Amino acid sequence: MSIQESKGKVIDLGEGISARIVKEKRNNVIGRVEYEIEVVHIGRGTPSLPALRSKLAEKLGVDVKRLYIRKLQTEYGIGVSKANVNVYDTPERALYFEPKYIVQRNKTLQEEIEESEEGEGRG
Repeated sequence: MSIQESKGKVIDLGEGISARIVKEKRNNVIGRVEYEIEVVHIGRGTPSLPALRSKLAEKLGVDVKRLYIRKLQTEYGIGVSKANVNVYDTPERALYFEPKYIVQRNKTLQEEIEESEEGEGRG
């Protein structure tokens, strides 16, 4: 599914969670697509950032290292969260523009494992 085809459509993320792209904007200067997404998780807790990031990357057909969730805000008792998501043209651009705390917050378990293995190889 291309990014243009996905606008306004509901994406099933599995485990009773779905996402709807509310707004999509291309930022050519930075080299990214900026999304506003509604994540519906009625009867469930708010999904973790790393899990949501992995599922969104898979469903949008992009590398997880290019996708970062800037904000995930849930209103109490509704089971709907609003997310601001950036999808960069390259992983290098993502690391250049995203603050370090956003990169840390979005790390998946796989990325943490890879990072620790690199650290062991250097020591």
